[in-house]
Amino acid sequence: QRRPVRTTLLPPSPMILDPEYPHIVLSYAYRGTRIELDQSKLHGSPIYAAWVNYAAGTALAVPKAWTRSEALQRAQRWVDRKLF
Repeated sequence: QRRPVRTTLLPPSPMILDPEYPHIVLSYAYRGTRIELDQSKLHGSPIYAAWVNYAAGTALAVPKAWTRSEALQRAQRWVDRKLF
């Protein structure tokens, strides 16, 4: 004889209450791509990330930078190194 399967109802999984959407503060064309600078906060300090949109898709070129200029320079280097 098979034992009956015991089922318990689990509480619903927690939803994301405050999802983080990109906050694009600067966007410009560079060598046939579009570089977008995203600004967030980490422990109250601003941090930046740079996204590169190109013909084949979108890439997170710079996941974290402490200044805008650092993020932009690293994104341009990423484009130069990966696409040209």
